Amino acid sequence: MADTVVGATPDPHASGEDPSRRDFIHIAAGAAAIGAVGGLVWPLIDQMNPAGDTLALASIEFDLGKVEPGQQVVVKWRGKPLFVRHRTPAQIAAAIKDDHADLRDPQTDEERHKAGKAEWLILVGTCTHLGCVPTVGGGDYGGWFCPCHGSVYDTSGRIRKGPAPKNLEVPTYAFLSDSKIKVG
Repeated sequence: MADTVVGATPDPHASGEDPSRRDFIHIAAGAAAIGAVGGLVWPLIDQMNPAGDTLALASIEFDLGKVEPGQQVVVKWRGKPLFVRHRTPAQIAAAIKDDHADLRDPQTDEERHKAGKAEWLILVGTCTHLGCVPTVGGGDYGGWFCPCHGSVYDTSGRIRKGPAPKNLEVPTYAFLSDSKIKVG
């Protein structure tokens, strides 16, 4: 009979298996599987990024020299109308006078334009009720009137009457010079 020592533990290397090599093979196979899944999923995720023409529309520059005092110009930005209004001193005074009126979405006129540039009001021209486009100069407050459901905005774009829950949105914009802005 073979010499067997009672109580001895069997040698793990007796069969020729190396546990550290087996662990390495399992880790390498797992890493390869993760890499393969990542390689298959990445094109699906990457195709959801916006196209180059869409990114180009993300920001626009506009020359303010085209807008006379008291006039509004509508520019298309991100598929929405953008109101660029050159307010007169009377329109600015009316907006400031109403700063402490009972407003549904309270904001002062100063919060709705860039400091030192009160004559320029830049707004996204969609009603906050259902997304209609308000008309300029309508309503009781000299701002905008949405004919669809009767929302009335003042000369600062704040909701004053009607079903709209919020003021007209002020987009992110910056003055590049005294006569040029960049929106977006």
